Amino acid sequence: MKRITQLFPGQGSQSLQMMSELYQSFPEVKNAFTIANEVLGFDLWDLIQSDADALNQTENTQVAMLVSGYATHLVLENNTNFETISFAGHSLGEWTALLCAGFISFEDALVLVRKRGELMRDAVPNGQGAMAAILGLDDKVVIDLCSKIQGIVEAVNFNSPGQIVISGEKQSVEKTCELAKENGARRALILPVSVPSHSSLMKEAAQEFKIYVDKVNWLESDKKVIHNVDVSSTTDIEKIKQNLVLQLYKPVLWTQTIQSLTTDIMIECGPGKVLTGLNKRINKEILTYPLFDNKSLEEIKNANG
Repeated sequence: MKRITQLFPGQGSQSLQMMSELYQSFPEVKNAFTIANEVLGFDLWDLIQSDADALNQTENTQVAMLVSGYATHLVLENNTNFETISFAGHSLGEWTALLCAGFISFEDALVLVRKRGELMRDAVPNGQGAMAAILGLDDKVVIDLCSKIQGIVEAVNFNSPGQIVISGEKQSVEKTCELAKENGARRALILPVSVPSHSSLMKEAAQEFKIYVDKVNWLESDKKVIHNVDVSSTTDIEKIKQNLVLQLYKPVLWTQTIQSLTTDIMIECGPGKVLTGLNKRINKEILTYPLFDNKSLEEIKNANG
């Protein structure tokens, strides 16, 4: 039996009609969305199937990715025979990891993640925040470039060697992109988002979010979840809550997270293959298998052979 780490994607992996095949094939997927619809008070499944604009609004994207990752995790657990030794998620995906590791109930995770999205949406006036991907420069170079620009712009997602996302005030992000190109960046791309995630512009939203995080009845678990902010793992509930609040305005250390793993294979549970692609550039020794449809499930079963 192979040991695995379950990984969960965040925003940016969503797509219209995602999860359709697993929804039709596995009752646990349909049940997860039924519960989500009841808790959220609207038809999330219908939104995913029919409304791309609504799906891409952060308050909807986040709950859609949470439910999709959780449902995919259930498919993996119910249809394979691996030993899961750890969990990790990219940004929003860290919430899915904690849910699947048993630290929070599905219903409470839905309510908190919906509130997380709403607070992030409202934190900065529309059109004033931005994020951009910088390709082909070292981490330290990007950090240094950000420090030279007036206004707020910060390196916030260390996704893989040579791929860093910056976030902050729109004009400052745009100027950093220009400077990055002048300093040899292969590409500097403004991302199609208006919420400057993981930047210090989210600090007030994080302080308000803490009120909601503290209200929830968190659960005891002995499972290992690796946190974005410091690549640590803890079963201490107060520390977990602290990390989730910090995560809103602190960088995602994804490269370091994948480098820290000691596992046989990694399985990306949820739509898309974003993490699978990043992981190939971080650690070529440990294979990542994406799980998002019936064919990918069969490939994962064969990997345990």
